[in-house]
Amino acid sequence: MSRPTGRGRDQRGAATAELALVLPALVAVTAGLVWLLAVGAAQVRVVDAARETARAAARGDDDAAAVARGERVAPPGSTVVLRRSGGEVVVEASGRVDGPGGLFDVLPAVRVQATAYALDEQDGP
Repeated sequence: MSRPTGRGRDQRGAATAELALVLPALVAVTAGLVWLLAVGAAQVRVVDAARETARAAARGDDDAAAVARGERVAPPGSTVVLRRSGGEVVVEASGRVDGPGGLFDVLPAVRVQATAYALDEQDGP
Protein backbone atom coordinates (compact mmCIF):
# COMPACT_ATOMS: atom_id res chain seq x y z
CA MET A 1 0.00 0.00 0.00
CA SER A 2 1.21 3.42 -0.86
CA ARG A 3 0.71 6.38 1.37
CA PRO A 4 -0.61 9.67 0.06
CA THR A 5 2.04 12.28 -0.38
CA GLY A 6 1.89 15.57 1.43
CA ARG A 7 1.20 17.45 -1.79
CA GLY A 8 -2.26 15.84 -2.33
CA ARG A 9 -3.24 16.64 1.21
CA ASP A 10 -2.31 20.35 0.80
CA GLN A 11 -4.64 20.83 -2.20
CA ARG A 12 -7.64 18.99 -0.78
CA GLY A 13 -9.80 22.09 -0.03
CA ALA A 14 -8.50 24.31 -2.83
CA ALA A 15 -11.49 23.80 -5.13
CA THR A 16 -13.96 24.61 -2.36
CA ALA A 17 -12.01 27.72 -1.38
CA GLU A 18 -11.86 28.93 -4.99
CA LEU A 19 -15.59 28.38 -5.40
CA ALA A 20 -16.29 30.29 -2.19
CA LEU A 21 -14.29 33.23 -3.53
CA VAL A 22 -15.76 33.25 -7.06
CA LEU A 23 -19.44 32.56 -6.25
CA PRO A 24 -20.27 36.04 -4.83
CA ALA A 25 -18.74 37.66 -7.91
CA LEU A 26 -20.82 35.47 -10.22
CA VAL A 27 -23.98 36.32 -8.30
CA ALA A 28 -23.17 40.06 -8.50
CA VAL A 29 -22.52 39.87 -12.26
CA THR A 30 -25.77 37.96 -12.80
CA ALA A 31 -27.74 40.51 -10.77
CA GLY A 32 -26.12 43.32 -12.76
CA LEU A 33 -27.10 41.71 -16.06
CA VAL A 34 -30.69 41.26 -14.85
CA TRP A 35 -30.73 44.93 -13.88
CA LEU A 36 -29.48 45.97 -17.32
CA LEU A 37 -32.27 43.91 -18.90
CA ALA A 38 -34.79 45.66 -16.62
CA VAL A 39 -33.43 49.06 -17.70
CA GLY A 40 -33.72 48.08 -21.36
CA ALA A 41 -37.28 46.87 -20.91
CA ALA A 42 -38.22 50.07 -19.06
CA GLN A 43 -36.74 52.18 -21.87
CA VAL A 44 -38.81 50.31 -24.45
CA ARG A 45 -41.96 50.81 -22.36
CA VAL A 46 -41.28 54.56 -21.99
CA VAL A 47 -40.78 54.92 -25.76
CA ASP A 48 -44.04 53.02 -26.37
CA ALA A 49 -45.87 55.18 -23.83
CA ALA A 50 -44.73 58.43 -25.45
CA ARG A 51 -45.56 57.20 -28.93
CA GLU A 52 -48.99 55.83 -27.93
CA THR A 53 -49.90 59.05 -26.14
CA ALA A 54 -48.83 61.25 -29.06
CA ARG A 55 -50.74 59.08 -31.55
CA ALA A 56 -53.93 59.11 -29.46
CA ALA A 57 -53.82 62.87 -28.86
CA ALA A 58 -53.03 63.63 -32.51
CA ARG A 59 -56.02 61.67 -33.80
CA GLY A 60 -58.39 63.59 -31.53
CA ASP A 61 -58.63 61.73 -28.23
CA ASP A 62 -59.08 63.84 -25.12
CA ASP A 63 -55.68 64.89 -23.73
CA ALA A 64 -56.40 63.40 -20.30
CA ALA A 65 -57.47 60.10 -21.86
CA ALA A 66 -54.36 60.03 -24.06
CA VAL A 67 -52.09 60.67 -21.06
CA ALA A 68 -53.90 57.99 -19.05
CA ARG A 69 -53.31 55.54 -21.91
CA GLY A 70 -49.61 56.38 -21.92
CA GLU A 71 -49.35 55.99 -18.15
CA ARG A 72 -50.81 52.49 -18.44
CA VAL A 73 -48.10 51.55 -20.95
CA ALA A 74 -45.21 53.19 -19.07
CA PRO A 75 -43.43 51.54 -16.12
CA PRO A 76 -45.02 52.15 -12.70
CA GLY A 77 -44.27 55.59 -11.29
CA SER A 78 -43.51 57.15 -14.68
CA THR A 79 -44.71 60.56 -15.79
CA VAL A 80 -46.24 61.40 -19.15
CA VAL A 81 -46.50 65.07 -20.18
CA LEU A 82 -48.43 66.15 -23.29
CA ARG A 83 -48.35 69.57 -24.93
CA ARG A 84 -49.53 70.96 -28.24
CA SER A 85 -47.41 73.43 -30.13
CA GLY A 86 -47.52 74.74 -33.70
CA GLY A 87 -49.69 71.96 -35.11
CA GLU A 88 -47.72 69.24 -33.34
CA VAL A 89 -48.38 67.04 -30.36
CA VAL A 90 -45.27 66.62 -28.21
CA VAL A 91 -45.18 63.97 -25.49
CA GLU A 92 -42.39 63.45 -22.99
CA ALA A 93 -42.42 60.28 -20.89
CA SER A 94 -39.91 59.48 -18.17
CA GLY A 95 -39.42 57.02 -15.37
CA ARG A 96 -36.79 55.57 -13.11
CA VAL A 97 -35.40 52.10 -12.59
CA ASP A 98 -33.94 51.14 -9.21
CA GLY A 99 -31.43 48.35 -8.71
CA PRO A 100 -32.72 44.80 -8.36
CA GLY A 101 -33.82 43.90 -4.85
CA GLY A 102 -31.92 46.78 -3.28
CA LEU A 103 -28.56 45.21 -4.14
CA PHE A 104 -27.25 48.37 -5.79
CA ASP A 105 -28.63 50.97 -3.37
CA VAL A 106 -25.29 52.75 -3.38
CA LEU A 107 -25.71 53.53 -7.08
CA PRO A 108 -28.19 56.15 -8.30
CA ALA A 109 -31.35 54.95 -10.04
CA VAL A 110 -31.31 54.96 -13.82
CA ARG A 111 -33.60 57.49 -15.47
CA VAL A 112 -35.24 56.47 -18.74
CA GLN A 113 -36.98 59.01 -20.97
CA ALA A 114 -38.43 59.41 -24.43
CA THR A 115 -40.02 62.13 -26.53
CA ALA A 116 -42.53 61.53 -29.30
CA TYR A 117 -43.92 63.95 -31.89
CA ALA A 118 -47.03 63.68 -34.04
CA LEU A 119 -48.82 66.06 -36.39
CA ASP A 120 -51.99 67.29 -34.75
CA GLU A 121 -54.79 66.08 -37.02
CA GLN A 122 -57.26 68.38 -35.24
CA ASP A 123 -55.49 71.50 -36.60
CA GLY A 124 -56.20 70.51 -40.19
CA PRO A 125 -58.45 72.52 -42.58
